[in-house]
Amino acid sequence: MRMRILALAAVLLFGGVMMTSGQNSANVSLTVYNTGAALIREGRTLTLETGLNSITLRDVAATIIPASVNVKSLSDPVGATVLEQSYRYDRGDAGALLAGYIGETVEIALSSAERYDGQLLRLDSEKATLRAGPQEIVFIRLDDIRSLQFPSPPADLYAGPTLQLLLNSTSAGPHDFELNYLAGGLNWTADYNVFLSADEAALDLTGLVTLSNGSGRSYQDAALKLVAGDISRIEQEADFAEERAVFAQSADADMGGGAGFEQRDLSEYKLYAIARPVSIANEETKQIEFIRGAGIAADITYVFDSSPVFRGYYSPIDYIEGRGVASADVWSHLEFSTGDENGLGADLPAGRARVYRADADGASLLVGESVIDHSPKGEALSLALGAAFDLTGERIQTDFDFVSRRVARESFEIRLFNRKDETVTIRLPERLYRWRDWQIIESSAPFVKVDAASIEFALAVPPGAEEKLTYTVEYRFPDED
Repeated sequence: MRMRILALAAVLLFGGVMMTSGQNSANVSLTVYNTGAALIREGRTLTLETGLNSITLRDVAATIIPASVNVKSLSDPVGATVLEQSYRYDRGDAGALLAGYIGETVEIALSSAERYDGQLLRLDSEKATLRAGPQEIVFIRLDDIRSLQFPSPPADLYAGPTLQLLLNSTSAGPHDFELNYLAGGLNWTADYNVFLSADEAALDLTGLVTLSNGSGRSYQDAALKLVAGDISRIEQEADFAEERAVFAQSADADMGGGAGFEQRDLSEYKLYAIARPVSIANEETKQIEFIRGAGIAADITYVFDSSPVFRGYYSPIDYIEGRGVASADVWSHLEFSTGDENGLGADLPAGRARVYRADADGASLLVGESVIDHSPKGEALSLALGAAFDLTGERIQTDFDFVSRRVARESFEIRLFNRKDETVTIRLPERLYRWRDWQIIESSAPFVKVDAASIEFALAVPPGAEEKLTYTVEYRFPDED
């Protein structure tokens, strides 16, 4: 029998046109989670014979989670059933092609002048073992192979991920199927561009979805939905019927973006559906606008935070520490609300916000970048912009002593310096970290109790001036056992 010579490059090209009738996907739907996975739902038309059918489905994601695959007939759910399903990824390299010919005679060419003809004895990840003669064994590195000769052509030269199905059908002819599966490599994040007005009293906000596709396949004219929230065990198989019911029952909200996004509730999460088909190629990153707001009331605030980090009350800290002066920056924050009354009225998925402000020439310059968490509508947001150049502060422990065996008093002094030409109000959070039984017994300024372990002061500092705050806290430590 005359052998066919197949160059590896030709194998890959040839595999792209071996698609049989009805293998192309249609009506593709992508539900992408912001945890790096996606639910892919698509229609397939398959021509079946009566009885058992062995079907190969191509053009599936290379990152498919095999245990999540769900295939069902829409034309005849009772008469056409899936008996077995498996996932394969033939990458079209020399090892994958040779794997089906162990024990048979093949010809391997390393160059136009160097060829080996013999029985393929063994194959591993790096080399092929060939019996080239009665007393000759040849070891050939797979990376060195340039072309192959087979005794007969491989049954299927398609190089890529495939689903192998064993179907039983009670009727012959075309059948419409729905294919659902989870796959990795698809992800989305939210990016926000915030433009602050010259008087820093209002802002315009544009939200962009940044969609990335590393799943190993492209998607053409897909219905796109995005889920925001921390999904537990995303690798588990989804309940597709329940998900469709949630989509049908959810209330829609116009996000106001140019792409026509709709915001919906999905159980404990938020879902965003784009109103038009979206195409995204493999290894492509695409941005889509999903929200826009203008004239949103804003405020610039300042925070001096040099208090020790609170990690929880585990045991009393009843010894002296931190007697030195702690100098730190005063940070500026941009604060606004996502509520209707503030001109935005939308949930904001977690993402990165970049804040710009116009300079004297009218050019918008970056003044800060911050990460926001998932924020429901009506939430107050505070974006840290950076250290204020003309504001500084220092904090010092001025006293620590025991007034009795288990009662201690600690005093602090905080100084704030303002080199601006206007009065600014600076917030000072203080964490009372030594023990849960505490009381402020002296303070030079009023404070607000934030929670069980912290308080906050606010000092107005005139231009070119310095303001000082002092306070004393008393701790009562528990008796030792």
